[in-house]
Amino acid sequence: MTTTLFHNARLIDPEGLEFKGALIVQNGVIARILSEGETAGDLPGATRIDCAGMCLAPGIIDIGVKVCEPGERHKESFRSAGLAAAAGGVTTIVTRPDTTPAIDSPETLEFVTRRANEAAPVRVLPIAALTKGREGREMTEIGFLLDAGAVAFSDCDHVVSNTKVLSRALTYARSLGALVIGHPQDPGLSDGAAATSGKFASLRGLPAVSPMAERMGLDRDIALLEMTGARYHADQITTARALPALMRAKRNGLDITAGASIHHLTLNELDLADYRTFFKVKPPLRAEDDRLAVIDALRDGVIDIISSMHTPQDEESKRLPFEEAASGAVGLETLLPAALRLYHSDDLTLPQLFRALALNPANRLGLPQGRLATGAPADLVLFDPDAPFVLDRFSLRSKSKNTPFDGARMQGRVRATFVNGTCVFGDL
Repeated sequence: MTTTLFHNARLIDPEGLEFKGALIVQNGVIARILSEGETAGDLPGATRIDCAGMCLAPGIIDIGVKVCEPGERHKESFRSAGLAAAAGGVTTIVTRPDTTPAIDSPETLEFVTRRANEAAPVRVLPIAALTKGREGREMTEIGFLLDAGAVAFSDCDHVVSNTKVLSRALTYARSLGALVIGHPQDPGLSDGAAATSGKFASLRGLPAVSPMAERMGLDRDIALLEMTGARYHADQITTARALPALMRAKRNGLDITAGASIHHLTLNELDLADYRTFFKVKPPLRAEDDRLAVIDALRDGVIDIISSMHTPQDEESKRLPFEEAASGAVGLETLLPAALRLYHSDDLTLPQLFRALALNPANRLGLPQGRLATGAPADLVLFDPDAPFVLDRFSLRSKSKNTPFDGARMQGRVRATFVNGTCVFGDL
């Protein structure tokens, strides 16, 4: 039996509070949680790790990570994504199916699962496409893909515009208990947009989309949920206009959850002022009022999950005029320090933050991780929330370096990451 004692720690319990104490891990599982003053007793042969008063929390579960295998391995591989995740305190990455080709068959899913198991030091769970080729015309073999290990189904930013196809897919998913992840946007209104409509986008001469496109997309999906009773997760809610519909859907008992990307929680449309394409994401960055409304919704539990929406793009895709450049930003390694901005600004406590980063994603996917509880897998992150640094994008472990936080002053460093009690990052 392998035993590890984490002592002198500031334990972050997403189901409760933070407190000083210790954690005993045996054979990759949390065996005991000790409050300050409790003694561990005799632990012969145990490895003892002094946390030096730093925070020990459940490892992050990041829903919506793009790993560019198959098709674009030069942008990101399972190895580079896994190393970036471990360095960012992410112990489980839930990967998107928007690869080339799309992950829409058991054979493709088996390939990516095998590659992930061979190359990544963290857990990798795949999302499969909802329709074949993500083309919105014919649904995939959801049952076979579930059997092959898919944890959810999504066409990502290729919104299924044919409501008959989507309603059939939702009905079939409901019969199998499968989770469907939607991208709430009206595809017609949002096509070609690089910014959010308003005075700022007009002054910058950028093609823009109204925040109403998000509300219209969410309203449609909610109506189909009422009709089908499916399990549904909205990948990104970014505007105040969409929040009343989401609140009503939850009050009416629909099986719906929602996420927000870390970039929409910490940046706004004014960051586009210098036309830096690293700030071009999808949906586009919103007004400051929207950002604050989404933070309030996260605090109140209307929005459940924070994710990185990690989207690697190479230099050739980003070194273009703003409206022509590819959308997306890497975020695995910057997710935690960026999220800690919400803690340092007193918007969220650390337990609230890890509820959205770890516990709620685990609950939505039916995973035993994401919590500090006896019997839970020892997927943990040890971090110093106050350590300052200036981010240099070339130090990132991702193959692509397209981060909007390049050169930003940040606060909070991961010191070690553990998966099943095994250190996968850090020198402890």
